[in-house]
Amino acid sequence: MTLGVIGMGYVGLPLAVEAAQAGLKVIGLDVSPDVVSRVQRGVSHVGDVPSDRVASLVEEGTLRATLDVAELTECDAISICVPTPLSKTRDPDVSYIVAASRAVASTLRKGQLVSLESTTYPGTTREILLPVLEDTGLTAGEDFFLCFSPERVDPGNSTWHTGNTPKVVGGVTPACTEVASAFYSRFIEEVVAVSSAEAAELTKILENTFRSINIGLANETALIADRLGVDVWEVIDAAATKPFGFMRFVPGPGLGGHCIPVDPHYLSWKMRTMNYRTRFIELASEINGAMPRFILEKARQSLNSAGRSVRGSRVLVLGVAYKPDVDDLRESPALDILELLEVDGAEVAFHDPLIREIPEGEPGGGRVSVELTEEWVGWADLVLLVTDHSALDLELVWRRGSRIVDARDAFRRAGFPVTGSWIVKGG
Repeated sequence: MTLGVIGMGYVGLPLAVEAAQAGLKVIGLDVSPDVVSRVQRGVSHVGDVPSDRVASLVEEGTLRATLDVAELTECDAISICVPTPLSKTRDPDVSYIVAASRAVASTLRKGQLVSLESTTYPGTTREILLPVLEDTGLTAGEDFFLCFSPERVDPGNSTWHTGNTPKVVGGVTPACTEVASAFYSRFIEEVVAVSSAEAAELTKILENTFRSINIGLANETALIADRLGVDVWEVIDAAATKPFGFMRFVPGPGLGGHCIPVDPHYLSWKMRTMNYRTRFIELASEINGAMPRFILEKARQSLNSAGRSVRGSRVLVLGVAYKPDVDDLRESPALDILELLEVDGAEVAFHDPLIREIPEGEPGGGRVSVELTEEWVGWADLVLLVTDHSALDLELVWRRGSRIVDARDAFRRAGFPVTGSWIVKGG
């Protein structure tokens, strides 16, 4: 059996490697010559996929990458793993899905399974892919099979990966669901079949909306606690001792990554077309989006206590990735914080052990990570911890830093004698 994977990024490459390790022949299709060249050389560009694993599969001949759409004709199953970004107006951009569906249609043959894994709004598989594929004269559920099976990638998670994370599958017909379930069972430990593609699409949106809303609640609790003069981390720790009815979520500098800040807006957009307002989603997005300014205000308070303003002060930002121990900048709130500091006139440097440089076009684009040394920590009027990578030398920062704002509660958790819940030193 041969699997074609369209899009060899954070979703597609782990899927391709998992399938190839299970004995399937995998052809990865990507529009980037650089990505194709890297895979062909056995070099991984995704942090959770070791290069030696890619190299061994390429050498064995079970994995290869190509720019040629025509090679999809060799595939028994095709998985679409392309980006689904939002426009500036927060409308879904499905242009990559449309392009991929046309590529599949150009080579579609009887017996093929086509699976969309890109996160999107309910109805996408049936409303966009199905008409394009059936324009070939073939019929879904009879001549070919079409399903939605959402990715569940959690970058940096060493416990749950593509192979052992249950796979939700929903087809546009019962036969499509049956075929897709049988296919994924070849290399995924558990497959969860649902009644339709729409049910599978909504399942994925619910998972990330659940996190967005609960993180929004944690962030709003942080804002409330700050006004009440209560330590929010103490409150959360106490609430988490309840053995039932409470799930621990923690506040922070904002939301990052491709999924949680983005996915709920697919559902909001879809429901606006049906004259329904998703109030929980919109409120959570508003609260989460305000957290970078809250962190900036804490930086102001810390500097003000020393008779300084943000303008003209030197600020060292620790961690710009969107979450600890990954090299992923997508939607990172750290970029918003960098921009806000610079707009206020601060002289800003950053250190991130996993990200050497911020790409051009992003806030702070072109800026290169400095070393975490006594000189750089001593240079800063304020150290602002945004992303708590495990590699950060907190002892050095605590010893040498005069004022510290901690957006992740890292210093308290590490046992340092903090003086507040956000301004942990020099308040």
